[in-house]
Amino acid sequence: MTEPAVATADLRYKRILLKVSGEVLMGEQGFGIDMNTVKAVAEEIAEVAQMGVELCLVIGGGNIFRGLSKAAVGMERSSADYMGMLATVMNALAMQNALEQLGVDTRVQSAIQMDSVCEPFIRRRAERHLEKGRVVIFAAGTGAPYFTTDTAAALRAAEMNCDALFKGTSVDGVYTADPKKDPAARRYDTLSYHEVLAKDLKVMDASAVSMMRDNSIPIVVFSIRSDGALRDVVHGRGTYTVISE
Repeated sequence: MTEPAVATADLRYKRILLKVSGEVLMGEQGFGIDMNTVKAVAEEIAEVAQMGVELCLVIGGGNIFRGLSKAAVGMERSSADYMGMLATVMNALAMQNALEQLGVDTRVQSAIQMDSVCEPFIRRRAERHLEKGRVVIFAAGTGAPYFTTDTAAALRAAEMNCDALFKGTSVDGVYTADPKKDPAARRYDTLSYHEVLAKDLKVMDASAVSMMRDNSIPIVVFSIRSDGALRDVVHGRGTYTVISE
């Protein structure tokens, strides 16, 4: 197939890791998985994958269970975190189903071995999937408690030698304050890793930002809820914030 090769000629990023929060998959619900929202996100991903971008995903589990949530109060932290990891597997399987209905070959790899549900995480196998044009969804975080899916996304982005880590959120970049609460909030076009850490901007966990800094992988923050935003950003167009050196 020559079409994807032609399409990639003007791409700014050719291999990316997309981090999507579990809350995005709730849609307008207060809990759980809204399959219409999953389908909409899958359509954005499918469009980019069919352009020839090598794409892997990490999806959070906050729509179902989060180790630091109110529901976990009183629980031992490790047990709560493992429950959160299982929630990310549920989200990964939902996204895989949506993508494959759109004709996108997809593999789920879990950091916690569960062979009857998905593949175990094997870096070289994941790389081979990407080279073959498959979307790879990394589930179950790092496989260890006390690490968030932000840190898992940074780790996998480094292991897969990604050109960038894309953070898909409900707003179109990083702001000086919450733009939903403060109409005077100003969006940053660019930031350095140091500025994000020094200003405590809460874009991602400090450990994730530090790992991206150490591996010189930019973080691109954009709105996954905007139609065509992912496509525009991989071409270097649209509205977003880039965090780099």
